[in-house]
Amino acid sequence: MNSLVLLIIGIAVLVCGYIFYGGWLCKQWGVGETNEETPAHTMEDGVDYVPAKAPVLMGHHFSSIAGAGPITGPINAAAFGWLPVTLWVLIGGIFFGGVHDFGALFASVRHKGQSIGEIIASTMGRRAKRLFLIFAYLTLVLVVAAFASIVAGTFAATVDEAGAIDVAASASAASVAMISLMFIVVAILFGFLVYRRGASMGVCTIVGIIAICICMGVGMNFHPIYLTNSTWMVIIGIYIAVASVAPVWILLQPRDYLSSFLLYAMLAVALVGVIGAHPSMDAMPMFGGFNVNGSYLFPVLFTTVACGAISGFHSLVSSGTTSKQLDKETDAKPIAYGGMLLECVLAILTLCAVAYSYKVNGGTLDGLGAVGIFAGGISKMVATIPGLAGAEGILYKLLSLAYSAFCLTSLDTATRLARFMFQELWVDEGEEPTGYKKVLSNTYVATIISVVLGVGLGMTGYAKIWGLFGAANQLLAGLGLLAVATWLGNIGKNNKMFLFPMGFMLVVTICSLLLTIKTQFGLITAGGADWGPYAQVIIACLLVVLAVILAIEGIQTLTKQAKAKA
Repeated sequence: MNSLVLLIIGIAVLVCGYIFYGGWLCKQWGVGETNEETPAHTMEDGVDYVPAKAPVLMGHHFSSIAGAGPITGPINAAAFGWLPVTLWVLIGGIFFGGVHDFGALFASVRHKGQSIGEIIASTMGRRAKRLFLIFAYLTLVLVVAAFASIVAGTFAATVDEAGAIDVAASASAASVAMISLMFIVVAILFGFLVYRRGASMGVCTIVGIIAICICMGVGMNFHPIYLTNSTWMVIIGIYIAVASVAPVWILLQPRDYLSSFLLYAMLAVALVGVIGAHPSMDAMPMFGGFNVNGSYLFPVLFTTVACGAISGFHSLVSSGTTSKQLDKETDAKPIAYGGMLLECVLAILTLCAVAYSYKVNGGTLDGLGAVGIFAGGISKMVATIPGLAGAEGILYKLLSLAYSAFCLTSLDTATRLARFMFQELWVDEGEEPTGYKKVLSNTYVATIISVVLGVGLGMTGYAKIWGLFGAANQLLAGLGLLAVATWLGNIGKNNKMFLFPMGFMLVVTICSLLLTIKTQFGLITAGGADWGPYAQVIIACLLVVLAVILAIEGIQTLTKQAKAKA
């Protein structure tokens, strides 16, 4: 199979899915059927509820949901072959992930911009809400830990055996760090000019893009900041603490909007590379088998691809930050459903980069890492195009910067979401908190606790339990589908499109967790295990129990709704 043919087929399928299935979903749910204002207008507070134009909100949403997932997921799943990964990306994106993201955003907008937790409370009760919020919050803490570590690792200087910083080996990391810091300043100025001085969005966008190019030029040639990983972790912790409580117009909206152009540029470069080089996919297997090195295609494929097909984290973004900024209800389809399918395109482009990396690296990807595989594969493809051989180094840095921007944006958003979840955990809708609940639901207290837990875990040992994240994230997806299904049933709308994806993701999750328990228990009984396997067994068991409890309550709710209709 030629990679260009694969890409064309994939994009054609996704476009058809957006037009036909996405349009059908709008009709079934009644999206835009009322003229009511969205929560961004009715509850505007200048901090979290702030209406944003569709392109700006698309930038925030896409930057936040993408993270490193649509790149690292397909890379890790590539061992099963490009065919099963591609099929899951296309089928999962259109019928699972797109429905999940779109449904979560729509439900939240119709529910005062509140989170999935509050939607669950309205249909399944307060106990179900608290169970979901505890689980979602702990998942977000793990996301903060992982993404903070990824960003810090991208920025950190290389330290030699004597403990001294190796300046020569650290130049690339220092360059990315410098560009990222300058980019934050540009975003703040953009937000101030557009939202407080009424400057033209179009003019500021052009100036902002030029400023990003200048930042890149300066950062590549002037990068005096060389800091260790631990120092960057502390700096990142302070940054996300401030960013997660600052009004969204100051940093979140403008930074994510401008970041989106980096991401679109990354997609454009990848498209140019695939179109220009159009390498064969034969360097990697079409189908690697049902069992690859002890990992079974079911359920591992469906927990590994994650953001490239469906991800529970997306429902938290849709119902946590995006719903509070949605200007018009009709913007929900292009932002949520379209944003998910755009991730699918990135996932397919990543597969093309993986195949080319296999080819140029002698059939192995050992030691390359996700950035090396993706950025290296794409930049080398572009370099094969006549006249562009000298662009490889610059494009590699651009793609690395875009990858870092993905992670930093998701990190910022995840921290704000964790703050929302922690606050909702202590206060029910309409309740005026008092005593310890008032303290714990305070914006700043919730933020500090979330940042300390996330960054602290990132600096100590999140990797020991990171193996659970794939299953936990897909359990979140299953519960998100369940929440929206029960809500739609509650308001008398068609929810049948949720039932199979919901059941499938819950089965995938439980099977994955049971395999994890078996594997980690084997490590424990073999002797010499540290705390990691013990923690994974305990957490996996708790997640299985949680999945079963919420599934039972959800099924009971759906059954009651069906009987009420009969």
